[in-house]
Amino acid sequence: MGHDEGAAQHAETSVSETDEVPAVTDPTPAAAPDLVEEALVVEVDALCAAAVELARGVAAEVAGSAVGEHLGVEADDSLVVTHSFATTDPAYVGWRWAVTVARAEGTDEVTVDEVVLLPGSGALLAPAWVPWSERVQPGDLAPGDLLPPRPDDLRIVPAYTETEDELAAVAFWELGLGRPRVLSAEGRLEAAERWYDGDRGPSSPMARQAPGLCLDCAFRVPLAGALGALFGVCANALSPEDAKVVSLDHGCGAHSETAVELTHSAADAGMVVEDEEIELVVVGLSPDDETPDGHAS
Repeated sequence: MGHDEGAAQHAETSVSETDEVPAVTDPTPAAAPDLVEEALVVEVDALCAAAVELARGVAAEVAGSAVGEHLGVEADDSLVVTHSFATTDPAYVGWRWAVTVARAEGTDEVTVDEVVLLPGSGALLAPAWVPWSERVQPGDLAPGDLLPPRPDDLRIVPAYTETEDELAAVAFWELGLGRPRVLSAEGRLEAAERWYDGDRGPSSPMARQAPGLCLDCAFRVPLAGALGALFGVCANALSPEDAKVVSLDHGCGAHSETAVELTHSAADAGMVVEDEEIELVVVGLSPDDETPDGHAS
């Protein structure tokens, strides 16, 4: 028996043995029937399919003793197949080692292309990545944290868009034309002292570490009347102060103008700005600058 006949017989025996193990196949989308038909006509190369021990040995070099039973073989191309082995690592239940082998046309030598650990249908996978703007929830912001608004944040608009009708409505209610009684000066003063000395005044831990003040934050809703000169209501759902009265010199990391510092290359710079530092130096008076009474002239 010649060498070629012996290799072919060995390959046929190996292929028949692997046929008893369910082949590992990837589901193909139903919307692509042409791809399904093309995949069906690709036959498993006998010599590559027979290289089970070669594939196992290479997988063992990567995974050590965590390589389990041979799960099957699938054709990737006419001379390229992938062997799958179960993994016995308890941290990767449901995963498999995929070893891709191939041979060049006209030769019987099978070589290894790739070894990778792939998840199976029952594998435990990490959840899909979610952008930070969708992960952050109300209550997540802590003192010292910075939370800039999204560039396309629909909750804030330029200040000049405020209409005259809204301003007129504020003045209408402040005059008491919409209710029988209003707060007295004493009532407003008591409320102002209580709010200013509370957790939403300028002395709270959140305010002391904030990058900006509520004064110029887009999420601050002004209060009508005299109290509006010192207080507003926070309308940022991601701020711990949402729906609460805050002083204008209060602040948090979710300020509307909070910006994250970005590193730009010199090629992106549109202009060069030279920083200048000004230092105040106190110079003593000379005897000639003093008047007879000892005071500076």
